[in-house]
Amino acid sequence: MQDIDSLYRFTPGSNGQDNRIYNGTIVYYKQQLFILVSDYIAPVKIRADELTANIKLKVFPLWWGGGVASGGGGWAQGWGQAWGWDRCMQWEPGPGEGAQAPAFDCPVWCVLCRGCRARLREACQRGRGAIRLPTDMLSIKLPQLFDIHQVPKVFREDGIISGYRHPQSSALDCILSSFQMTNETVNIWTHFLPTWYFLWRFSVLCSTLNFLSESYTWPLLVYMLLICVYPFTSSCAHTFSTMSPEARHICYFFDYGALSLYSLVCLCPGCAITYGSYVMPDCWVNSWLHQHFVPIAICNTLFCTSLSCYSRFLEMQFPHRSKVLRTGAFVFPFIFDNIPLFYRLLLCCGGSCCHSEALPSHCYHLLFAFLTCFLFASHLPERLAPGRFDYFGHSHQLFHICAVVGTHFQMEAVLADMTSRRVWLIAQAAVPSFLSTLGALALSIILNLGIIGIFSAPLLWNPHHSANHPLTPPAKRKQQ
Repeated sequence: MQDIDSLYRFTPGSNGQDNRIYNGTIVYYKQQLFILVSDYIAPVKIRADELTANIKLKVFPLWWGGGVASGGGGWAQGWGQAWGWDRCMQWEPGPGEGAQAPAFDCPVWCVLCRGCRARLREACQRGRGAIRLPTDMLSIKLPQLFDIHQVPKVFREDGIISGYRHPQSSALDCILSSFQMTNETVNIWTHFLPTWYFLWRFSVLCSTLNFLSESYTWPLLVYMLLICVYPFTSSCAHTFSTMSPEARHICYFFDYGALSLYSLVCLCPGCAITYGSYVMPDCWVNSWLHQHFVPIAICNTLFCTSLSCYSRFLEMQFPHRSKVLRTGAFVFPFIFDNIPLFYRLLLCCGGSCCHSEALPSHCYHLLFAFLTCFLFASHLPERLAPGRFDYFGHSHQLFHICAVVGTHFQMEAVLADMTSRRVWLIAQAAVPSFLSTLGALALSIILNLGIIGIFSAPLLWNPHHSANHPLTPPAKRKQQ
């Protein structure tokens, strides 16, 4: 066994005494220093202040665990097995400590000297079984980020210069990037966190309302389901959109499908099932528009999903036309779904409105709906100062925030109308049926999934050409 005394060298001090400089790992425990070299551990016969006067030290807390004396396993037992505690360490108890072996039941501070990094890594590997922590977890690297000229054109955003993720990221890299500051991080979290807020509001309503047996609440049930789904789908689309060009298109196909389904009940902007059941003006109840409001809204969702998915195929060659089509795909359902609300606001301006408790929330919802549309179409403020808003404050982040805030005010308005008009609507209008609420939702989901499948098929069958020329016929591709 190597002599511990040979592991340090002497240097003359200013006072004529010998100072000891150690190369290895020094453990400081209960005012006592121990040196760890190779497979040996032994106390150091020198005071800490004398040691620190001669070498540069890095000090950090290493472990807190149960020890041998306390009967637990912890790191103390693994330490003893790995470093030969029972063979090499001669414990000299301090005053009042008794003769029992030391227990690692308090923080252990590790003093790193020159050349000890390899020793510490070896110690961590030997103690892996004791502390149950894979060493790979200590070396997780966040994905690399790129500038706009380093990524394909399909991944570029107007006015965003830096912070792009790798265009061929793995699923794990996409998930890790949500905890890294990129130009998509805020987009992910501004819709992921509101999902939990809406789920919480939904759970509260489930405890106060009888959704199963009371058909009057079914439109609200459909509404709450979809305002929980659409932000979560959007968050997933932004998270996994950099796995490949084809994955980017398909992710946003599902995002558009969720938004168009939301338009069936409440496109931020817009509403159909809930507006037809709770917000319809008194004079329009049981009219032709009231009876056909939901079927027309289903057709609008199919139009919205189809046009928005088609616009992605024009994005490379005709970016402005693509933006106009995508914006129009959501503006048209918004205008139609809000016709009952616009008429109620006109009646209130003329002084003949009733059930006005929900109108302030409706007005706030319309305000944020307008801001949502404006930010989506204008690309402000990043268009005015490219590169300044890459990570915080660009239009898509503000678009997400306004959409969520608008949905919140719309939810409050729907709840207010549902409560205040309950007695009158049950007496005057037909009770909402399963076919006009949950049945309409199920039919819309099936039809929208079919549309998404149709637009996704070319990308999956021929990914290379689909990513660059998705709508070019095969004969023309060969000529190109």
